[in-house]
Amino acid sequence: MSKASPDQTVRTRRVFYIPGYDPIHPRRYRELYRKEGAAQAQISGYQIDLKPKSGKGIYGWYAEAEIDGQRTKAQVDVLVWSDIVRSSMSNSIPATYWQLLRTAATYIGTGALIRLMRLRKGPIIAALYPIGMLLLQLALAFGLGRLVANAIEWVGERGLRMVLGPLISGQYLWLISLLGWIATLAVMFTMLRWFKARDGKLFAYYLMHDYAYSARWMGANPPALEARMAEFRAIIAEALIDDCDEVLVVGHSSGAHLGVSILADLIRAEELPKNGPHLAFLSIGQVVPMVSFLPKANRLRGDLQFLSSRADITWVDVTAPGDGCAFALCDPVAVSGVAPKDKRWPLVFSAAFTQSLSPERWKELRWRFFRLHFQYLCAFDRPKDYDYFQITAGPLTLMERYKDRPQSKSRIDVPASGYVSI
Repeated sequence: MSKASPDQTVRTRRVFYIPGYDPIHPRRYRELYRKEGAAQAQISGYQIDLKPKSGKGIYGWYAEAEIDGQRTKAQVDVLVWSDIVRSSMSNSIPATYWQLLRTAATYIGTGALIRLMRLRKGPIIAALYPIGMLLLQLALAFGLGRLVANAIEWVGERGLRMVLGPLISGQYLWLISLLGWIATLAVMFTMLRWFKARDGKLFAYYLMHDYAYSARWMGANPPALEARMAEFRAIIAEALIDDCDEVLVVGHSSGAHLGVSILADLIRAEELPKNGPHLAFLSIGQVVPMVSFLPKANRLRGDLQFLSSRADITWVDVTAPGDGCAFALCDPVAVSGVAPKDKRWPLVFSAAFTQSLSPERWKELRWRFFRLHFQYLCAFDRPKDYDYFQITAGPLTLMERYKDRPQSKSRIDVPASGYVSI
């Protein structure tokens, strides 16, 4: 392992970023890192440069930073599961509405929805949004379809009266009504396809697939995801025997609970070298309770309990009340009801969007909920003690950076899950 000066605990670092439920190519994360890293460096007065990785293998990039005269090198890799995400996203409109019914029944029937609402209203509103939006789209499509059908039936009936006289046989009225319903279905299908084509702005289908993915398996991991997580574990374990000072795993959104299980498996398998790099885990914008509160999330709850007591890892959890999609300041171990007596982690604190962003910038982003969910990966124009680029490319380990950081006073650490089996 490379030696660092006393005030510089990292000279070389391996970073593994685990995205959330995202079907898009990982190059978006490289471009986000490049653009926002340059912006943060200019604001905070340091330098950070990116270089692309060449050849085959894991998608990623190299970052070199100079902060306070200290130079650091980092290799950032994205642990991709976007292909699994895409395969879980049905292209069928009827299948999506079936997912809606099944997901709503799961969260309501298990009591998870009510318990989650007691934690934070924001992510529950975010979870209900796709249900409400899809039902609204269906209602609008049906309403327009019936308007067109009524017009067709009115014109058809009067046309037949002109041709056949005032007494029309019942069989003709039946045919007119059938034509009306055919028109209704045609209009509904056309309108629903129109809405779906614009989901890049509405996010109703995307979010519905996201919540349905966990609900379908009642909190358990599907086999394909378990296999991919085992691959991720092997990649991280290999990095831990590399010549670097820190191996940092970053789990964003749904990627946070994947990171918990991957690292728990790695430590249980004794793949953490005694004299190797420091292992650190940064969970950001986590939505762990959406999974851990479900009845079959035994594996995740057990992994949360296990990881929270380990002395051989540093785990920091960063959220923000301004992020309506995350369970802000909710200790994922404690609220899941599995906190052990010797609990050490995570350190929970807020990125404080309303303070670390200027009033002008906050006003610009405030109602862009999906964008705010990615703010943890972006620049802050009034940065406090959370800086994603110093964490991933700076001269301090995660442990050193936050060794004196207290827990947030407003964190929520009261057990709230109805299922605590592990």
